[in-house]
Amino acid sequence: MHKLWATIRKDTRIMFRDKVGMIFMFGMPLLLVLIVTAIQNSAFEATASGRMPLVVRNADTGAVSHALTDALSASGLFSISSSGDVAADIHDKKALIGMDIPAGFSDFMTASARRMSGAALHSFGLGDSAGARGPAPGPAGIGPLSIYESPILQDAIRRSVRSGISGALQAIESRLVLREVYLNINGKPLPDSLERALLSNPLELREIVTGSVKTPLNAAQHNVPAWTLFAMFFIVLSLGGSLVREKESGSFIRLKTLPTSYWVALASKQVTYLGVTLAQAILIFAMGIWIFPLFSLPALHLPSDWIGLVVVTLLCGWCAVSYAICVGTYARTAEQANGFGSVSVIILAVIGGLMVPSFILPDTLRAFMNVSPLHWCLEAYYGLFLDGGRLRDVWVNIIPLTAITLLLQAFTWWGLRRKNLI
Repeated sequence: MHKLWATIRKDTRIMFRDKVGMIFMFGMPLLLVLIVTAIQNSAFEATASGRMPLVVRNADTGAVSHALTDALSASGLFSISSSGDVAADIHDKKALIGMDIPAGFSDFMTASARRMSGAALHSFGLGDSAGARGPAPGPAGIGPLSIYESPILQDAIRRSVRSGISGALQAIESRLVLREVYLNINGKPLPDSLERALLSNPLELREIVTGSVKTPLNAAQHNVPAWTLFAMFFIVLSLGGSLVREKESGSFIRLKTLPTSYWVALASKQVTYLGVTLAQAILIFAMGIWIFPLFSLPALHLPSDWIGLVVVTLLCGWCAVSYAICVGTYARTAEQANGFGSVSVIILAVIGGLMVPSFILPDTLRAFMNVSPLHWCLEAYYGLFLDGGRLRDVWVNIIPLTAITLLLQAFTWWGLRRKNLI
């Protein structure tokens, strides 16, 4: 035990002398978490508000066009503003979506409603075929409207915009047709109370979010665990390079001449850098709790299961340390360790779901997702932070993570034996 403690003190001193490595292990992750969370929080707020700026040029003077803009505004999907030239506003990046309502739109919609009501009455034997004739429906079945879209919009947003506008048009068209049918049958206008009763939707949607998290989910809950893992695995730059330098300087050979085992030195590095990963997690979590609110960012809410959080953090840190030692064992130069280590961590983060959600990965990459230790680390953290689970709920992620860690340890032992270092 005395030899292990002395070796840990030696490794700790060497680590603190590496100023650049300390910046990579602590300074850069803290800055990265703060910046990424701030950016994604803006996206969360924009999505939560649900209102996309929509510029509208209304050349129509009828009531139907104003009813359309009121319906779009009441839908909660759009923030309406008037425009003199929609195409120019889209080109000048003043908005991403625009709509041009031409003159005569109200007359077109009214005539179309009369045609459809006449056709409906004729099918019931309550009118003649003349009532079924009228103007042809507008392009794409949504009336004579022009929708302007910025080329930078994603297809999903374009479909949402078209669906919102089409829904508002269909609601207005249904109201007009209902009024015409009632007028033709009863000879008097449809009462407002009856119209609201006929067109209102009595069914309500109930949203149920799975899990037992009581606090609202936000950008901090998503980003802090993910980028904490990214920081843990980036110790490969310091630990991997340290192992390579010891091999190049002949420290391994000198250790073999001493009355001790190299496993003591290896255990010392694992204990020392496991402490580094725990310090990284504590600092990043603390920043999420106390520093984020100072920048108007949502605060991080820690899981209720503290034991589960500590166990998962220890296993994630041990896996990160095992990966760094494995890279340092096989690398021949510090440049190889740093280059391969940094690029491989980014690749594992991508296929593991840290940078993009795992469910949107193509099938060819999802096939490799299970081999990424970052995937199992992230799923275990998300089970605690997002699902409100406990330690017993994340065992399905802990078991593969532990298996990958032991496999990395086995690869390290085999590499050291092959190079006659142990």
